[in-house]
Amino acid sequence: MERILVHMCCGPCSIYPLRNILGRDIEVHGFFYNPNIHPFEEFKRRIEAAKKLAGLMEIDAIFHEDYEPRPFFCGLPGIDKKRLPKEERCAHCYALRLDRTARTARDHGFDFFTSSLLYSKFQDHEGIISLGLDMEQKYRIPFYYEDFREGWKEGIQESRRMGLYRQKYCGCIFSRIERGL
Repeated sequence: MERILVHMCCGPCSIYPLRNILGRDIEVHGFFYNPNIHPFEEFKRRIEAAKKLAGLMEIDAIFHEDYEPRPFFCGLPGIDKKRLPKEERCAHCYALRLDRTARTARDHGFDFFTSSLLYSKFQDHEGIISLGLDMEQKYRIPFYYEDFREGWKEGIQESRRMGLYRQKYCGCIFSRIERGL
């Protein structure tokens, strides 16, 4: 049976993609790697929600549990990060997480990789696809694409039913500031 590694940006956004893929003849595994999340307390809430979801859905998952925001901050382009355009910050963040997911998928013998980032109607969908295809070439492991945004409302309702922590911002300090939190 083929196996897929699904990057989990958070519990709520992972519900629909995981459930959708689980309905097929493929072995599904989750992967939580999100060095963009800030502050530490938020990181803990999100990883716990992802663990709860993996347990409820009875899937195996790999959790990068160390709080290591350095790859996110140090890799940001430009000198004045406060003025760095949102599109550039987000592209860096997507690339960081998709790169680690693809490399982990390859190193652990998975047949495909994808990301729950493809679920959110607030993310740069085309940019994520492009980066996923770049990682496919870089690591020689197929990027599984599916537009999971059609399950947006279903995922929100299900996350509430499951009692998962629902965050108020994307994850990085910049998105937190932009939301006034």
